[in-house]
Amino acid sequence: MLRDAWTLAIETLSWIELQRLGERLALAKASKQLGIEDPKALGLAHKLVFETLRRQNLIDAVINTVLAPRSLSDFKLGPQAFLRLFTYEVKFEKGDAEKAALIARTGRSILGWQELNEVEEALGKILNTQINDVVNKVSNDEEKVALQTYNPMWFVRYCFRMLGRSEALRFLASAIEPSFTYLRLNTFKASEDDVLKKLENEGVTVEKEPRLKHTFRVVKSQKPLVRTLSFREGLFYIQDKASCLAAEVANPKADMTVLDVCAAPGAKTTYMAQLMKNRGNIYSVDYSRRRMNVWKREIQRMGVKIATPVVADACNPLPLRLKADLVVLDPPCTSTGAFSKMPSAKWRLTRRSVAHMAEVQWNMLNNCAEHVKESGFLVYSTCSVTLEENEMLIEKFLKWHPDFALTETSPRIGLPDLRGQSKCQRLFPHIHRCNGFFIAKLVRQA
Repeated sequence: MLRDAWTLAIETLSWIELQRLGERLALAKASKQLGIEDPKALGLAHKLVFETLRRQNLIDAVINTVLAPRSLSDFKLGPQAFLRLFTYEVKFEKGDAEKAALIARTGRSILGWQELNEVEEALGKILNTQINDVVNKVSNDEEKVALQTYNPMWFVRYCFRMLGRSEALRFLASAIEPSFTYLRLNTFKASEDDVLKKLENEGVTVEKEPRLKHTFRVVKSQKPLVRTLSFREGLFYIQDKASCLAAEVANPKADMTVLDVCAAPGAKTTYMAQLMKNRGNIYSVDYSRRRMNVWKREIQRMGVKIATPVVADACNPLPLRLKADLVVLDPPCTSTGAFSKMPSAKWRLTRRSVAHMAEVQWNMLNNCAEHVKESGFLVYSTCSVTLEENEMLIEKFLKWHPDFALTETSPRIGLPDLRGQSKCQRLFPHIHRCNGFFIAKLVRQA
């Protein structure tokens, strides 16, 4: 099992480096390629990859210190991935010489001694290198904070300017802290009490999240949630608290016509259908056929009967002739509010990525506005914390669309936004223990 897990982890990190994939997609690709399906091997590989990616900048700093004057990028993808995984295991999981030797033997059996020959000497040096020594060699404050909080330096600099140094440090440190997992119970399949009893029988302990209708925080689970019978039966959806809040802010009612844009994999669609009591119509739009296939499975698993899939790119005018009571847009974003759950995204992005993503979001927002009926609502949300993707975009939209106005976002869990639009909400991981999130709700005036 250990060899399979490390083989998967090395291959997954190699795919991420080669094709800039997300960690989950890369792991699925590696698992299919290698034919490894053992749940224990997959679980260990996921942990190795996830925890290594979380700390990648500090891990690379340790490795490059040892390899100097050479650097990690001088080597092939296999040895690169192995060095990163090895460094995580021996420096962050209390590894000793015996553990390091076992990992080295595992690496040789996977990659071959010739492939690892060039980096063999570095393994012992990594074991004996002190992380604090590597960090303390850095004199630049922003670079030191980046290493200490496992964040890109451009993002540290951005957060200092946006939040101030003190608050930014608390926010950035949330990348180190374990994040909460939330469930949204599905009342289509059973009463809330019955679902809670079934979860308890399967070893899942949850606590009700105040001010949200069906959201619970996972306190303890004896097995992965997706391997429970309750999950397979569609009794719950694994959905972050902030995402659940966005659906409740949208406040869809029975018999409404709803347009859910960027809908896959289905969290918003399934929750809005639940709030609508499976009465009305939801048109769910997403550009990705692969993601829409996942959406279809989730729609079936959760018992939704009122949703229609539409494969289309919302950057272009939508192929729909309808005016909706409610349009919900959760567009692609930089995911800067969810780095703790999608660590590979941290290292793909640059400062320019923010402006590029804001341009994509602007096109989508304008196209969505065309489908809001008079007195209808438009809800915009992202799991990003940047101003360009949130407040500044809404300000620009309101200038270009004077027939829209901000309206209250209720229930109120988050903070007011950062540019005086007090009706919008912001959530932060270090304050609200969920993804960083932004929610705006607009009404089209008659």
